[in-house]
Amino acid sequence: MPERVRNLWNRSKAITDSSSRLIAPHRRHNAGLILIAAFKLGQALLFAALGVGALKLLHRDVGDLLKRVAEHPHFNPESRLINFLLARSSLFNDRLLRRIGEVVFIYAGLDLVEAIGLYLEKVWAEYLTLAITASFLPWEVFEIFHRLTLIRVSLLTVNVLVFVYLLKIVLARQSYKK
Repeated sequence: MPERVRNLWNRSKAITDSSSRLIAPHRRHNAGLILIAAFKLGQALLFAALGVGALKLLHRDVGDLLKRVAEHPHFNPESRLINFLLARSSLFNDRLLRRIGEVVFIYAGLDLVEAIGLYLEKVWAEYLTLAITASFLPWEVFEIFHRLTLIRVSLLTVNVLVFVYLLKIVLARQSYKK
């Protein structure tokens, strides 16, 4: 290869090498944060669906709708839950349904913000999730003492694991800064 061509080749290689060094190497995401973000995204979707359901019940006779659901062949009409809902169906007016919809949409938005922040590994999202998770733990413990169910115990277990994991990350970052 002639000297001039070799010099051009080396210069172009140096230019491409130097520009590739400007881009930071790809680092792996924290798998625990990704898992928590997926859980929060799932919660956000669930609460958004509940909000849509509450708003779809506006201007409808909730008692009549619950009676039709209770008569569905897959439900036990003597169920305590069905009887409880039928007895309380008169409480579900448009104002209450609108409030329920608003609250669950706000909570869905908050879960979505947490999920996106955790996926992007933002420190503020870790603190936000830590604070919100900690605020619900006493309520979940109270609910378990009130009535022990597998769902309640599972939810408490997941939230304790999320809390401990995020606390470990935050404390490790604090000790790293010192």
